[in-house]
Amino acid sequence: MKTTAYFRTSVMVRRPYLKIEWIEHVQNNPIRTEVQWGYIAEMDKYLRVVMEPDGETVHNAFFDRRFEP
Repeated sequence: MKTTAYFRTSVMVRRPYLKIEWIEHVQNNPIRTEVQWGYIAEMDKYLRVVMEPDGETVHNAFFDRRFEP
C-alpha cells in the first residue's frame, strides 16, 4: 500500500488504533468512491480513506461519525 508522508508521519501517529488491513479493506470494498468509506465490523464504525488522485496512495484515514450509508 502506497502512502503519503503526511499519512505516515501525522495520521498514523495521531490515530495509532488504525489497522493497515482496515484501510486496505476499504480500498478494496468501498461503499462510495468520491472518497472511500468502508464498514469495519470489528469497530462497528465506518472508516473514511482519502486517496491521492492516482487512486493508489493513501493520504488520510479516520472513523467518520457523520457518514450515513
